[in-house]
Amino acid sequence: MPMPGPLWVCLALIWVGNGHAHSLFTCEPIRVHRCLGMPYNMTFFPNMMEHYDQDIAASYMEPFMPLTKLGCSADVHHFLCQAFVPACTEDNKVIRPCREQCEAVLSGCEENIRIFGITWPPELQCNKLDLCSSTEGSAPPATTPAISSSSSVRDLGFWCPLQLKTKAGHGSSFLGAQDCAPPCSNMYFKPHDIEFAKSFIGVCSIICLGCTLFTFLTFLIDVKRFRYPERPIIFYAVCYSLVSLIYFIGFLLGNKAACSKAAQPSGVDTVVLGSQSKGCTLLFMLLYFFSIAGIVWWVILTITWFLAAGPKWSCEAIEKKAVWFHSAAWGIPGALTVMLLALNKVEGDNISGVCFVGLYDLDALRYFVLAPLCVGVVVGLFLILAGIVSLNHVRQVIQHDERNQEKLKKFMIRIGVFSCLYLVPLVTLLACYTYEQSHRSAWETTWINDHCQEYSIPCSYKTTVPDHPDLSLFLVKYLMTLVVGISAVFWVSSKKTCSEWAYFFNRTRKRDPISESRRVLQESCEFFLKHNSRVQHKKKHYKPGSHKLKVISKSMGTSTGAAPTNASTGTHTANQGTSALGNHDPHIQASLSETSAREHMDRGVSSRSSRRGERDRERERGERRSKGGTSSKVSTHSDNIHPDGR
Repeated sequence: MPMPGPLWVCLALIWVGNGHAHSLFTCEPIRVHRCLGMPYNMTFFPNMMEHYDQDIAASYMEPFMPLTKLGCSADVHHFLCQAFVPACTEDNKVIRPCREQCEAVLSGCEENIRIFGITWPPELQCNKLDLCSSTEGSAPPATTPAISSSSSVRDLGFWCPLQLKTKAGHGSSFLGAQDCAPPCSNMYFKPHDIEFAKSFIGVCSIICLGCTLFTFLTFLIDVKRFRYPERPIIFYAVCYSLVSLIYFIGFLLGNKAACSKAAQPSGVDTVVLGSQSKGCTLLFMLLYFFSIAGIVWWVILTITWFLAAGPKWSCEAIEKKAVWFHSAAWGIPGALTVMLLALNKVEGDNISGVCFVGLYDLDALRYFVLAPLCVGVVVGLFLILAGIVSLNHVRQVIQHDERNQEKLKKFMIRIGVFSCLYLVPLVTLLACYTYEQSHRSAWETTWINDHCQEYSIPCSYKTTVPDHPDLSLFLVKYLMTLVVGISAVFWVSSKKTCSEWAYFFNRTRKRDPISESRRVLQESCEFFLKHNSRVQHKKKHYKPGSHKLKVISKSMGTSTGAAPTNASTGTHTANQGTSALGNHDPHIQASLSETSAREHMDRGVSSRSSRRGERDRERERGERRSKGGTSSKVSTHSDNIHPDGR
């Protein structure tokens, strides 16, 4: 298969002239059985075909063995061993086969190669090899002594082990090697350290999520309370609530989203590099978008405070610019997220379980993480200081107004404390990222030297002191990422917030429709039962003609007449009874009025639905009754006249 560009450059650095220096950790005794009879007993790996150990080279050399058995060329055995198991000389140099030897093998074995279907490696094309005249006098000795530590070495770069190889076409790149990814098991820390870090991040994400949700729910209870210039605090809290939620999801998922299965049977699980994993890409998009949006909303908050303190903009004037604020707050993170997706810079984090950017690519860390953080800190700090200076000037102007001066002083202190609670974690996070990007190269070099023999790859030529990162650095980084969102709780923490929540819960209980309906029905039933018992009692102890009973009946709407002489008294008593009932319970009075209104409606409907003939007959009967009633009233009146004329 064709070799990647960077690897071919490394090989070109190795094979200059007749021999080339190599990493002193890769010279080893020959163990391939078919090459034990060669005039050299030490070899160098990786070889020209990018084989990293002798077992792999022996397996790839096996298809060429029919050529050695047939003896189609005198140099075929030596040529194949020198190509697959190169010689390592006494002066720390490697010798590869020459061009004339290659041409002799191909000319003598060309027919056998075609018959056996052997694929000739492109790295062994004769025109890519050096002339044999340039390699004369450099034949390897029968034995090679141990290599001195003072021998000169060259940097071969990072050779991706077969265990870390990924599928071609995904665009993954690790330490400059294409189609390669770091192992899912962390490169720097032990498994129990990683478990502790995951638990720590999970607890911090839950705390941050609770605080930011409390801030947002407080805003929903009283939306008019949080107007500009402090409205951006709510949006900033929403952004960090989603950031903490994503970290909590990563804690629950473990490494399911951040890592992918091995691409080869002999490989290991590797970290996701690129946008081939949908779950990892989704977590990256949400986490990066809302992280940058939170920083932008912080800058917008400082802008609104400055406009209110410096140029003395009103709340309405600042609110008119809300469209521009939202465009910047959501547009800038969206543009950066799309750029990272286009550049395929998605990277899994095997510590937190989420996916982010800049975890293995230093350039992406500098331009897409450090740069936005620096801009947010510098611009926000400058505007906050300018706003505080303006407020202090206003405070000096109104120094004779002690009441307003005290309010302004408290407001300045509140802004200062809130700014410190935000800026201190943000500056600490910026320092962690800066320290990480300055030391990551040394950490990676140490990791290569610790695992080069395990993976059978060239070790680094750098002889620096081993440098391992401290777990506390990463814990502080994740803590500061989440603590930034907790500062929003400070702004809403006040007596007014407590009273609003208390009023909200009390209002919710009072407005319970089921309990309210049950209470009204129960009280109505109790009243009618008591009233019926009173009526029955009075019917037993008083005469039917008693005006008190008539008054009670009239007050309940069941009597239609009363004695004319007692009309005023009955009306007065009825009003008292009605008022007494109204004072007793407003729900009972409402129920009685509803009952009487319903009776009037029923009578109106029945009267309208009767026939014309029946109405006429009833009118005639009414006239007769009215005549009879008038005469009876007159006679009764005349009978009631006293002989004395009273």
